[in-house]
Amino acid sequence: MAKNILDELAWRGALNQLTDEEGLRKLTEEKQVGIYVGTDPTGDSLHVGHLIPFMMLKRFQLMGHKPVIVIGGGTGSIGDPSGRNSERVLQTMDTIAENKAKLTKQMEKLFGRDNFRIVDNYTWLSKLSMLDFLRDFGKLFPVNQMLAKEVVASRLEKGISYTEFTYQILQSIDFLHLYQHEDVQVQLGGADQWGNITAGIDLIHKIEGADAKAYGLTNPLMLKADGTKFGKSAGGAVYLDPEKTSPYEFYQFWFNQDDHDVEKFLKFFTFLSQDQIADLVKQSAEAPEKRIGQRRLAQEVTKFVHGDEAVKEAEAISAALFSGNVQDLTASEIEQGFKQFPTADATSAPENIVTWLVDTTKIESSRRQAREDITNGAISINGEKQRDLDFEIDPQSHFDGKFVIVKRGKKKYFLVRIH
Repeated sequence: MAKNILDELAWRGALNQLTDEEGLRKLTEEKQVGIYVGTDPTGDSLHVGHLIPFMMLKRFQLMGHKPVIVIGGGTGSIGDPSGRNSERVLQTMDTIAENKAKLTKQMEKLFGRDNFRIVDNYTWLSKLSMLDFLRDFGKLFPVNQMLAKEVVASRLEKGISYTEFTYQILQSIDFLHLYQHEDVQVQLGGADQWGNITAGIDLIHKIEGADAKAYGLTNPLMLKADGTKFGKSAGGAVYLDPEKTSPYEFYQFWFNQDDHDVEKFLKFFTFLSQDQIADLVKQSAEAPEKRIGQRRLAQEVTKFVHGDEAVKEAEAISAALFSGNVQDLTASEIEQGFKQFPTADATSAPENIVTWLVDTTKIESSRRQAREDITNGAISINGEKQRDLDFEIDPQSHFDGKFVIVKRGKKKYFLVRIH
């Protein structure tokens, strides 16, 4: 591992912009620095895009520094203009509180509770009166400089409300508060946060003096080999909440990454050493069809987010789908692994296989086709081939009576939910 955290981040392709590399390098060698990332509770779950700054924050934690996450109960109530072409829909304070509680649980799972703090900027922003805000802070932000920030400039043509225009002042106040009260010297964020980060440092220097040690760094925009933005799958966002994106789906997201992205993602999203990653890259180049790099990537990130047991479950589901031996899966694993397949509904009553396939589930188009597929061995029920036209399907016999798995041909699966 690199001696300095900045060297480690540079090797992993995680550094984009730094306000003062020499100063930050010296500070991180002199002391355990406080470093923060902010996230607004605009949703009830983090997604893989949030992992980009969080992986960097975790590396600071592992090297002995002091990570802080700001949940923006205050800023989240007005909306961040970055990365958007229109105004955010304002959420109720009750919704923000619910989201905050869920995000806190997710972040504690990633960072633990030792040497890690979560704070809510509503705590200090809510105490500011309008007059205090304008007198103490508004006077320190020239409008021409605020307009020049990319996050604002990109919105001027389509319009931006005064509410979202003031966001960078509020985020600057966050950095000042953390500097003064939480021993935080560094702010970390995405490339689109550069303007807000530098505004915060300027505010600290104006109030605390030009020699105040406050620094900022951003991670690069994460693009995939095809030029698209990292973090989205065909089905939409990939969430850290297992109820929104199952651990199996999460595992598959990483396992299905392009060969050209594997080295970059291994460096950025895992804690493997340089030698381990070099070895995986070599093995992947020699036998790309084995997807060795992708498998290790999926294992490592799924373990970090969901734990060892989730990795075992995801790999058990993958192996069962590949082999067709689904009978040993649990009902929970069935729920995770068969979301992408066609579904049908049936009752718990036993029924003749032909009638069940045609009339009840509509898996087969006609009795003639059903009989032909059955006698030819093309139909498997819960992992077992059925050639008997008189076979009776008992939905209660497997998977806690919740599901029946049908396979037609070599790869066509159907999930039948039992009600």
